[in-house]
Amino acid sequence: MRIISGKFKGKKLYLPKDKETRPLKDLVKESIFNLLFHSKKICVDIKDSSVLDLFSGSGSFGMECISRGSESVFFFEKYSKAVQVLKKNLDLIKGNKKNKIFEYDCFTFFSAEKKINYKFDIIFIDPPYKELKINELLEKIIEKKILKKNGIMIIHRHKRDKIEITKKIKILDIRNYGISKVYFCY
Repeated sequence: MRIISGKFKGKKLYLPKDKETRPLKDLVKESIFNLLFHSKKICVDIKDSSVLDLFSGSGSFGMECISRGSESVFFFEKYSKAVQVLKKNLDLIKGNKKNKIFEYDCFTFFSAEKKINYKFDIIFIDPPYKELKINELLEKIIEKKILKKNGIMIIHRHKRDKIEITKKIKILDIRNYGISKVYFCY
């Protein structure tokens, strides 16, 4: 796995050695970024953006955002071995102080009654395919109003996933790439 474009183009990223984390395939990642840059439906600029990368794993999505000029990326990952790899990847590009790793279960974090004083241009949600509580998380994101007005949520699921995404968000586009289904919403 590598960084596809930007300042750190071609840099190889570390991956967890076990099978507990499913890395985001380069083809899927490249397709997502192509749509972000070229779609007339999506009005978000990655340069100087704030990004929330939920279920970060090795951090390849957030690392790609940093390489392409994002102002800050907040990574959420609870699995300690993936966090270790994520830290190594951030060290690899000397990730600045505006990028933060939160070692939390995002369901627990967003269910807490804490106010989140930050808004994001891009929220990338890539839970394990077996995760069924995706709508619970989406509704908390909406309730806490952490997506900026012209922001985008990107949800990565298995293409045979049977979960119906909550009607509380608007789906702009759905794309299938191999075994992946990617929702672009707000």
